[in-house]
Amino acid sequence: MKAMNLTDILAQQMDREKDIPMFRQVYEIIRKTILSGTIPAKAKLPATRLLSRELGISRNTLVMAYDHLQSEGYVVSQTGSGTFVSDTFPSLTQLHADATSTLTDEIAHSPLTLSTRGLNLVRNAQASSTQWGAFVAGIPDVTLFPHTTWMRMLRRRWRDPAPELLTYAHGAGYYPLREEVANYLRLARSVRAEPDQVVITNGIHQSIRLLANLLADGGDSAWIENPAYWGARTVLKAAGLRTIPVDVDDEGLTLDGSHMREPPRLIFTTPSHQYPLGVMMSLARRRTLLEYAHLHKSWIIEDDYDSEFRFDGQPVASLQGLDTHGRVIYLGTFSKTLFPGLRMGFMVLPKALSSHLALALSEMYREGRLIDQAVLADFMAEGHYTTHIRRMRLHYARRQSILRSAIHDVFGEDWPISTHEAGLHLVMHLPPGTDDVGIVLAAKSMDISLRPLSRYYADGNGPPGLLFGYASVPDTQIRPLFLQLVQVITPALEQAPCNRTQQEPDGSAGKLNTHAWSGA
Repeated sequence: MKAMNLTDILAQQMDREKDIPMFRQVYEIIRKTILSGTIPAKAKLPATRLLSRELGISRNTLVMAYDHLQSEGYVVSQTGSGTFVSDTFPSLTQLHADATSTLTDEIAHSPLTLSTRGLNLVRNAQASSTQWGAFVAGIPDVTLFPHTTWMRMLRRRWRDPAPELLTYAHGAGYYPLREEVANYLRLARSVRAEPDQVVITNGIHQSIRLLANLLADGGDSAWIENPAYWGARTVLKAAGLRTIPVDVDDEGLTLDGSHMREPPRLIFTTPSHQYPLGVMMSLARRRTLLEYAHLHKSWIIEDDYDSEFRFDGQPVASLQGLDTHGRVIYLGTFSKTLFPGLRMGFMVLPKALSSHLALALSEMYREGRLIDQAVLADFMAEGHYTTHIRRMRLHYARRQSILRSAIHDVFGEDWPISTHEAGLHLVMHLPPGTDDVGIVLAAKSMDISLRPLSRYYADGNGPPGLLFGYASVPDTQIRPLFLQLVQVITPALEQAPCNRTQQEPDGSAGKLNTHAWSGA
C-alpha cells in the first residue's frame, strides 16, 4: 500500500472535534485497515515523520499509535528499515485449501460457529423472555416483598462493611447464612443438615451443573422425571449426560419399568410437589428409590423448589430426611420464597461430598456477593424470612382458589386440574389432541403468558395442558384475565378430536362435549 493511500484514509476518518485522543483515533483507523485486508501483510507503513508533515499532527501522536499497534502484534518495527504489517494471518488460498481437505463444502461455507452441544442447547431452549405478569409460572409476587426491611438491613451492612465481605467468596459461602439455612431446614423440612453440609450457590441451575460435573462423566446416564422442569434437563444435557425420561404417575416417579435395569449415575426428582404435575411421591416409592440408589451407588438430586407453599394438610417431609445411606443431595432456592433476582440457592450434601463441592464452586465460578449473603443471614436470624413465607402462603392459597373457581365456573366442576395442596402454579389438563402450544401462542398476543404442558415431556409431545402461574397475579385480575383466555381456549377445545361434533343442519357447530374424554 502506498504511503499516500494511508495518508488519505487517515485524513478522511480523523475527527479533530472528537473527545477521543488523536493517537487513539490513528491507532483504531490503522488497526481496522489491517484487519480488513486493505493493508496486506508485510506492507511497509509510512514513516511517522512523513505522516506528521502530511497530516499536520504531532509526530509523538503517531509514534504512540505505532507503539500501541506493535504492542498488540499488528505491526513489527525493524531498526533502520521501518514499520511493517505483521504476517499473522494465513492466506485465503491456503485457508480454503486446508478447509477443503478436512470438511465438506457445505460445512466449510456454513455461517454457524457453535459446537454441536451449543447448537442443541439453543435449538431446544425453553427459557421465556417474559418473567413477570399473568400467568408466568414459577414467579412469586415480588411486589409484596418487605423491601423496607431488606433495605434497612442492607444499609446496616454497608455502613461499615467488613473487608472480607467485599472480596471473592471461597468455599461454601457465608457461614452464618449456612447456619440459618441448616436450622430452618431441620425444623421446616425435616432435613438432616449441619452448617458444614450446606453450600450456597446462585440457584438450582448452578447446583445441578456442579453436581453433574463432579459426580458424573460425559456419557453417564441421569434419570429425570417425565414431565420435568425443562431447566434441569437442559443443564444435565449440557454437561454431557444422557437423560433417561422416567414417567410420573399418581405416586410420583415410576420404579417398575425397563429403566430399572440400567442404574443411573444421577436421579433428578421433585418428590414433595412434582414439577409440573404437582403430585407427591408416595412413601412406598420414596423408600424404594432410596434403597435402589443405595444398592447401585446412584446419587439422588432432590429439588424441593416450592415446598414452603403448602396450603392443605401437614407439611411433607423431605426425601433427604429419610435417607440413612447418604445418597440424597437436597437442593433449594430463595428465588421462590423471596425474589428471583436475588439469584441465591443452596445444596445440602452428604458430609463426604461437601468440601469437594465447595472447592469446585470456587474453582469454577469464582463466587462473590458475600454481603448479600450476610444480609440474608440477618433477615433469617431476625425472623423476617419465616414471617414473609407465612404471609405469602395465605396470598398464594387465595389466588389459586380464585383461579380454580374461574376454571370450574366456565368448564365444569369435574374439569381435571392438578392438585391444590401446594405450589405457585396449577395445570389445567386438556383433551387429547388439543393444541396447547397454539393456545399459548394465541395468549401471547393478549400479553398473557402460559406454558404448554406437552413441552415439559422429553419428546416435547406429551399430553396437552396449560400451566398457569397465579402467584404474581393480583386477586382482582385473575378471573378477568382467565375469561380473556377462554376466547382462545374454547376454539382449541372444539378442534380436539374427542370434542369434534357433527355440524347442525343450519351449518353451526354442535355443543362442545367437554365430558367426552377421561382427563389426565
